[in-house]
Amino acid sequence: MKVSVFGLGYVGCVSAACLASMGHEVIGVDVNQVKVDLVNDGRAPVVEERIGELIAEVVRTGALRATDDVREAIMDSEVSLVCVGTPSEPNGSLCTTYLERVTEQIGAVLAEGAKQGGRHTVVFRSTMLPGTCLNLLVPILEKYVGGTAGVDIGVAVNPEFLREGTSVRDFFDPPKTVIGELDPASGDAVTALYDGLPGEVFRVPVPTAEAIKYADNAFHGLKIGFANELGAVYQALGVDSHQVMDVFLADRKLNISPAYLRPGFAFGGSCLPKDLRSLVHAAQRADISVPILSHVLPSNSDHLQRAVELVGRTGKRRVGLFGLSFKPGTDDLRESPLVELAERLFGKGYDLKIYDANVSLSRLLGANREYIETRLPHLGQLLAESVDEVLEHAEVCLVGTRDPAVLSALPHGDSPVIVDLIHLPDADARRAEPGYVGLAW
Repeated sequence: MKVSVFGLGYVGCVSAACLASMGHEVIGVDVNQVKVDLVNDGRAPVVEERIGELIAEVVRTGALRATDDVREAIMDSEVSLVCVGTPSEPNGSLCTTYLERVTEQIGAVLAEGAKQGGRHTVVFRSTMLPGTCLNLLVPILEKYVGGTAGVDIGVAVNPEFLREGTSVRDFFDPPKTVIGELDPASGDAVTALYDGLPGEVFRVPVPTAEAIKYADNAFHGLKIGFANELGAVYQALGVDSHQVMDVFLADRKLNISPAYLRPGFAFGGSCLPKDLRSLVHAAQRADISVPILSHVLPSNSDHLQRAVELVGRTGKRRVGLFGLSFKPGTDDLRESPLVELAERLFGKGYDLKIYDANVSLSRLLGANREYIETRLPHLGQLLAESVDEVLEHAEVCLVGTRDPAVLSALPHGDSPVIVDLIHLPDADARRAEPGYVGLAW
């Protein structure tokens, strides 16, 4: 394919050279004449493993050249990759100035109507927040071109997953390829660019592609911070942190796995909250600052509060809660987030009914009974005997269980309002219904 790459920094330079080495005809574009001259001389404008020899080779064969002329680049390509920077503004917000400027330039050339070779596809590879493409960049393109994106112009978002220092290697062996397509033809054009590369290809809506890059980077930062905080605490406690993490990383079932990484309700139970509190307390006693670890429980509490606020927004007072125990299939109520939710709702004066097939006040013993008598002493008057009793009572139903009897009885429509705390099996279908509200989806 004939490809133009806008921006010859780390991402653009590596993308241009690697695409050229795959057999595409690539023209790099940059406002910096020094970068343009370096590329045309067969030299890399960035320092990166393997990039120097790769650029020298593809420039020598004529597969890659560079220019500062936007019109020349657009007229001589069928796909444009936008790889300009999106730095932070002083207040932390995303700077889209360079994205907007390049989009205007591309649109102005396409507006001339003299382009040959069919529909041009604009592919945004820069990191940008969800909504940036559809709400900011697509309107700019459509304004300049006088046409419709997805019809007259192809548009896609294609985030990169390149690590500085190993970016050439990462390009040819990617962890995944993500294509946010405005329409199938746009996605087809991007898919063709990477034909032959390994790894799974995900063709998703444009905002999803924008969001994935942030999910990845946030998690990477979280992992580094988590490991460093643990290291500091364990050093203070006289424990070899690398030995601990060797064992931690060997657990591919719960630790390094998809476990616990789906948005849902708050966590609770007899282990996680108390162990986090103990670890943070130990860090404080050792004068070790652990801002990540110390904010996990407050974050969890804030997430629970979102459910309370969703009920408040309905303006309704009769509430049903399905599920009470910490974990399905048990009657363990110790530090159950659903007990905490019930407590907050009851405290705010909601008329509450609760159903959990495994919880009966007469059967509660020991720590379970003591916990409930302390946190929710009115439980006896709140517990319902059946699913139907709750449904007959409630204007709003919070679903915190996957009990088949509950799921099969949940009505469709706008009454009662269904507040989904667990991502119901039919959540995707229910989203179109006026009475459905997902907690975080």
